[in-house]
Amino acid sequence: MRIGAHVDQADPLAEAASRSAGAVQFFLSDPQGWKAPKPREDADRLRAADVDLYVHAPYVINVATLNNRIRIPSRKLLLGHAAAAAEIGAKGLVVHGGHVNAGDDLAVGFDNWRKTFAYAADSGGLPLPVLIENTAGGENACARRLDALARLWDALGDHEVGFCLDTCHAHAGGEELLDLVDRVKAITGRIDLVHANNSKGAFNSGQDRHDNLDGGTIDPDLVVAVIRAAGAPVIVETPGGAAGQAADIAFLRERLGTGA
Repeated sequence: MRIGAHVDQADPLAEAASRSAGAVQFFLSDPQGWKAPKPREDADRLRAADVDLYVHAPYVINVATLNNRIRIPSRKLLLGHAAAAAEIGAKGLVVHGGHVNAGDDLAVGFDNWRKTFAYAADSGGLPLPVLIENTAGGENACARRLDALARLWDALGDHEVGFCLDTCHAHAGGEELLDLVDRVKAITGRIDLVHANNSKGAFNSGQDRHDNLDGGTIDPDLVVAVIRAAGAPVIVETPGGAAGQAADIAFLRERLGTGA
């Protein structure tokens, strides 16, 4: 089981070394912007590294929305990031589940996800797994609660889709962590990556505010239990820079009995 952290994109391998991380996740462009990712000069070094790489798509991407001015650029940007992530040897591209606006039909949002994967298939296919991540807030979200996630997976049908489980998002989104992995796998059949984060916000608060594993409102034992049950690689997206994240990685390794 590889355990790592979300790090700055400038030099991910140096960031991995500073945390003794076996995996890193990073952005390839401004997470709040619409610019396509540029080729990386360190692509060869990233591909050759003995560190598992994951790319997080920009937060602005929302392929579920009924707003054409957001949905169409989102689809294009998602495919562009998939190609760029594959170019550096990433194992997956993480993207938030998205939402529709108040008053819009959530069923159309699920179908817009289906159309995104159908468009990708018609364009030659995705070069690496796209991992849809559960989100913390919003009453019109496609992947906050498990009932919505089940509708999303039904809409995606036979398309190959991965899943990223965020413990903070689940807790803040109103899903109990106890037995969560079994309930998720009953829907998705898989968990490809775990974002191991504690939560500053209370249960069902809808607040996407991460905390270190020994802080926050989640019993750390529950986070460890989720990871153990999922059996997937782990990324911490916790505060405190290299020191804070290194402590969280060491905590997980000790509790899980792994050196990866």
